[in-house]
Amino acid sequence: MNSKTHLKVTGTLLILTPIIFMTAFTLLQINFEYPDILRQPATIVMEKFVAGGSGLIANWYLMVISSILFIPISVMLHPYLARDDTPYMPLATTFGVIAGVVQMLGFIRWTFLVPTLASTYLNPSTCEATRAAIEVTFVAFNQYAGVGIGEHLGYIFTALWTILIALAMPKSKYFSSWLGWTGVVIALGILLGTLEPAGVPYVGLVNAIAYSLWAVWIVILGVRLLAQKGG
Repeated sequence: MNSKTHLKVTGTLLILTPIIFMTAFTLLQINFEYPDILRQPATIVMEKFVAGGSGLIANWYLMVISSILFIPISVMLHPYLARDDTPYMPLATTFGVIAGVVQMLGFIRWTFLVPTLASTYLNPSTCEATRAAIEVTFVAFNQYAGVGIGEHLGYIFTALWTILIALAMPKSKYFSSWLGWTGVVIALGILLGTLEPAGVPYVGLVNAIAYSLWAVWIVILGVRLLAQKGG
């Protein structure tokens, strides 16, 4: 891939990926009451999930796709910020790849595990003992794969990646100082989401706002790259 093509592909992915993510997230808010639904009992969540049908599963798969696309974004953005004075960029890229992987692992349960659990749970022929086991399984995966891996680790590695690439922007010919410092502030807002399980008030709201701003910030990075005349 030559430099111009690489730049165009990277810029396009930077624009497309957050658009996919925010579109899927907004649809989940409308059709699944996400993320508030996750604070409801397992029975209510599974009933709501089954009611959503195949369209809801496809919606979740869009979330999976957006997290997978974050992996090549992290790798392809690397050369535009890697310089002698940014020796931490390999670490930043590694954090970005990990962020994509852990978020994918969190989202993908909704496309393969939850459909089976929910349909079995709501089957009239399923006995109460099986339903009780399904509830335990659902809650366990929600806490481990969802809260622990997808959210907690996702917040940490997304924020770390964002902070490191933002610190490399002030001296970059592709970006600018204001984008760098804005990125650091947004990343700190994302990082606050890790405190939500500890019961710290308002951090969930701050995290949600920060993620929305982060999506816009990523789009701006893509626009800035596509505006370049050469690689």
